[in-house]
Amino acid sequence: MKSSDIFKCKKCGDCCKGYGGTFVTEKDIITIAAYIKADPEQFVADYCRMSGKKPVLAQGKNGYCIFWEGQCTIHPVKPRMCKAWPFIESVLIDVNNWHIMASSCPGIRIDVPGSLVKECVKKELSKNHN
Repeated sequence: MKSSDIFKCKKCGDCCKGYGGTFVTEKDIITIAAYIKADPEQFVADYCRMSGKKPVLAQGKNGYCIFWEGQCTIHPVKPRMCKAWPFIESVLIDVNNWHIMASSCPGIRIDVPGSLVKECVKKELSKNHN
């Protein structure tokens, strides 16, 4: 089974809203800052907020990521966390997290056995970590 068998993005933006923010790595910061022609330090000051000691992308008043304008305005360089969605490690810890995410994501299939979901998530995570 392929990942596209259990998830097809509908481009609805629901994953860009809420959920506590998107953590950005140092590599994400450098890449996004270059893409929007900003200095990395200024990017963090202008487009992020701190969650503990980690920067997360800020959210607009509408609750969406600051880069969401009916679509992702930084899609070619979106953060690693966004690229991985919904194939995230928490699904391997508890496959019920897949079902929780599906409640707010119309692209996630839930009529698939948990073992196959975990298999697909493992496969995608191994691709994204290389």
